[in-house]
Amino acid sequence: MKSRKKISTAMTFILLFGVVSLFSDMTHEGADSIRGAYLSIIGASAGTIGFISGLGELIGYSLRYVFGRICDKTREYWRMTILGYVLDVICVPALALVGEHGWIAACVLLVFQRLGKSIKKPAKDTIMSFAATQEGVGKSFGIQEVLDQIGAFLGPVFLYAILLSKTTGTTFERYSFCFAMLLIPGLLTLFFLILTKWKFPNPDQFEPEPKKYIPFHMQKHFRFYIAGIGFFAFGFIDYAIIAMHVVRTYIEPAGGSLLTQENLPLLYALAMLVDAVAALFFGLLYDKKGMKALVFSTLLSAPFAVFIFGAHSFAALLLGVMLWGVGMGAQESILKAVVARMVPKASRATGYGVFECSFGIFWFLGSWLLGLLYDWNLTLMIAVSVLTQMAAVPFYLKVDREFRRSA
Repeated sequence: MKSRKKISTAMTFILLFGVVSLFSDMTHEGADSIRGAYLSIIGASAGTIGFISGLGELIGYSLRYVFGRICDKTREYWRMTILGYVLDVICVPALALVGEHGWIAACVLLVFQRLGKSIKKPAKDTIMSFAATQEGVGKSFGIQEVLDQIGAFLGPVFLYAILLSKTTGTTFERYSFCFAMLLIPGLLTLFFLILTKWKFPNPDQFEPEPKKYIPFHMQKHFRFYIAGIGFFAFGFIDYAIIAMHVVRTYIEPAGGSLLTQENLPLLYALAMLVDAVAALFFGLLYDKKGMKALVFSTLLSAPFAVFIFGAHSFAALLLGVMLWGVGMGAQESILKAVVARMVPKASRATGYGVFECSFGIFWFLGSWLLGLLYDWNLTLMIAVSVLTQMAAVPFYLKVDREFRRSA
């Protein structure tokens, strides 16, 4: 009888860390499924929602360079990961405490939640990259993203079940109760995080130390990569604006729409389900085809705004949300895998910091502009979104050529 092939220690770590991501995403992606609608209910305008969504991403991404440098110097990967996770998952259920007109307080909490992400992400991604180099970076980040997105799928479904069971009270009161219930997956996140640290106190040992120290510097192919992801981030519309548009277009007007306030989270759950499948598919494709996988995913997902905002049918909306999920999945798996291949171990947290800082700045500028364009000229908003994402493709192809040449 043949013995079963054992799962490697590195893969065990990847899977256990993926469970942490599962409950973390269940917490904040569940919140994101109703965040735009909730902010609109408590008094925020489309421009405000776009600004706050972008500002949150700016803070959540731009400070990652600072925390990435700190990680590389101190090697305190676990300490920074735990601190960031605590702030990240606690701010979400705290949204239940804002008043009926407390959109300012809600915005502050959302900004602090993104701050938590900025603290944890360079350390978390670097820890993951150590194990990923032993199993294939595209495959490893793809597997983690699948677990991530299972949580992102379960979060909105969890809220849908809550909204179905809680039929009394105003929409504001029901949404507030949803945020309070997200404390459950938040606490599970912290439990599995501590368990993972206890079992793997030194994850940097997965990847052998290089023979010589190689400091981080912006190589030519890395600069082209930053330019490409900048265009992509600028045009990729935040889901808060999508949720607000769905409420205004499909829910608030009378007319028997298939969408209601109760099943709105299921739309986001669909996007997260597609995200999970796309992450694993494009992660595996990246290990075989390199940057061409990112080109393919970008061309496929870029037109999502045409279907979500340009058409006015339920079928078109579903297609647009699925394409948006493809973009998210590829972003979460391939974009991180590329950095793991480009940047040496000793300075990888700094590399992730530079990448994520740049991504956040462009996401902030894009979210702000696209939020303003939504109220002013919807057609122009769609055009800007699609064209700027497509503009990333030549840079990805250039990165592929430069990286092969330098290798």
